[in-house]
Amino acid sequence: MDSGIGLLAAAAVVRRLRPDADLVLSSAPDSMPWGPRTPEDVTERALAVARAAAELGPDVLIVACNTASVRALPALRADLEPRIPVIGTVPAIKPAAASGGPVAIWATPATTGSPYQRGLIREFADGVDVSEVPCPGLADAIEHGDEPAIELAIAAAAERTPKDVRGVVLGCTHYELVAERVRDAVRQPGLAAPVLYGSASAVAAQALRRAGVEADPDAAPTGTVTVLLNGRTGVLPDIALGYPEGRLLQTVTASR
Repeated sequence: MDSGIGLLAAAAVVRRLRPDADLVLSSAPDSMPWGPRTPEDVTERALAVARAAAELGPDVLIVACNTASVRALPALRADLEPRIPVIGTVPAIKPAAASGGPVAIWATPATTGSPYQRGLIREFADGVDVSEVPCPGLADAIEHGDEPAIELAIAAAAERTPKDVRGVVLGCTHYELVAERVRDAVRQPGLAAPVLYGSASAVAAQALRRAGVEADPDAAPTGTVTVLLNGRTGVLPDIALGYPEGRLLQTVTASR
């Protein structure tokens, strides 16, 4: 679940790990973005999106949204667990800090400088040079497939990123859909390209563990995809198909 197409990154990893898994992609694009909303509003909307998915009886729910994980995870777990395990998304600050830094964290303006993010930095990156880089408009541009706006937002964030960073944390699930463009933007002549740290792979692996199944990339590709938009069955929007993750998921039935 996510506010919009940011869930594609985690869903695509699950699809690669288990081609036979049936996936439910539940979002509320009419209310995107969630970042500027109050915690109470985010919680209400996240619960609605999660409950729509829960009606189909999934084995596990991935909250593929940093904002919803920050604002609504306790409420989601109280509402759904233990019937449905709930997996939140945490920015990959810990593995990025293990590289020794310097590290930049790209995130929405609402997340940048938040007590939540600062707490993760204190816990996992103490003593590491960390720069918090707000990326206004980037998630919204990705959601709408607005290529000029994506390029402008990435370029602006790259300008705010220290030139010597060794790692960049993608602190919004939408950003993973344009990871290579982020890498190109922060790459400096004569220096190795910074390592990008997303959350999709770790979240997908944790979801399989909580569902009690092992990865099997060679399984028969029999998995289906059910798309829920604002609680109603639909199909992946055309914009989603502009990203490799969306095209991967479109190779199977779009809805059932």
